[in-house]
Amino acid sequence: MKILMLTPYLPYPLLSGGQIRTYNLLKNLAKKHDITLFSFIRSESEKKYLSQLLTYCKDVRIFKRRPAWSLINILLSVLTPYPFLVSIYYSKSLRSAIEKELRQNHYHLIHSETFYVMPNIPKTTVPILLVEQTIEFLVYQHFVETIPLPLNLLLSIDVAKIRYWEKFFWAKADKVVAMSEADSDIMQKLVPDLDVDIVPNGVDTDTFFKVIKIKSKAPTILFVGNFKWLQNKEAVKLLVHKVFPHILKKIPDAILWIVGRYPTDEIKNFQNASIKISDHIDDIKDAYSKSDVLLAPIYGPGGTRYKILEAMASGLPVVTTTRGIEGLNAKDGVDVLVRDEPATLAQATVDVLTKKNLHQKLAVNGKKLVADNYNWKSISQKLDKLYEEVSTKSK
Repeated sequence: MKILMLTPYLPYPLLSGGQIRTYNLLKNLAKKHDITLFSFIRSESEKKYLSQLLTYCKDVRIFKRRPAWSLINILLSVLTPYPFLVSIYYSKSLRSAIEKELRQNHYHLIHSETFYVMPNIPKTTVPILLVEQTIEFLVYQHFVETIPLPLNLLLSIDVAKIRYWEKFFWAKADKVVAMSEADSDIMQKLVPDLDVDIVPNGVDTDTFFKVIKIKSKAPTILFVGNFKWLQNKEAVKLLVHKVFPHILKKIPDAILWIVGRYPTDEIKNFQNASIKISDHIDDIKDAYSKSDVLLAPIYGPGGTRYKILEAMASGLPVVTTTRGIEGLNAKDGVDVLVRDEPATLAQATVDVLTKKNLHQKLAVNGKKLVADNYNWKSISQKLDKLYEEVSTKSK
């Protein structure tokens, strides 16, 4: 089957959840399909990664994305109905290139990653499968709720525009793919009778199953996250101020290890004798191998839970919130410990660190959960079935 895939990022290197997902799907789907990839890049330096993607893609075409706060993007978001998020990725050159590609070559399916690149797809009879890695308006709505008046009122207008266009493009697609049952339910409530299927995120089990535990010098609690995401910044602040102090009272020599790209100055300043900050690590597997538990107090919506899946695949027990485990078929007390209050998150972490049988139980069950449900091979097979289904539709 010939697939035209459109992504808002180049799916390599593997620095974000979206890149990890798309790259692993390409690796598996390329065994059966001819995939032509159209992607945005932010820097000319990204061209050096094309050879890696051409291993799996028939062709890769790249388009330079405008800087987020460029005058063109600001004007588009003010003068057109599109929200700022869509304006960033609206490109006449990309739209023209897609139109030409569809005119010159026959495709069975267009695979669009995220709704906000959809305006670049011209009118076509080729069926469209839209993959939503997160419900964007909920993410931005959560952000707006954290900022004061009057700025939050102004940004609320943009959030309303995101909500409108997100729903519009869900309805326009021939099928929508969600990451979780929770996201699917929200979509179907907002757009009744919407054709939604679930294709969850996964883990490169061949890589993470090989992680070998290295005994830590002190009980080590790990947090992993990209700090461009508000949810991760919120989680670290809560972790440092409200959760970790409870843990230190019971385990005075415990170490909190915060690993993630783009930490703010505030986060960097958390570093002290008991808190270690690493904004760069050559191999994330090293963090999983040298830690004793992953603690993820996530409360905000959106984003993928790669940190949790990777930790489980590495045999690292996980303590998180209801929101943090959302979308994963994990059972509290069996595969993971789920708590929603700072004090109970702290106590659950202490239990994992001090009760050997509990630690071992979570490590073994978490790994099995990933093996059975979240390996990229089986996830790619789910998407392949949807390709077959959607390709038979005509407009």
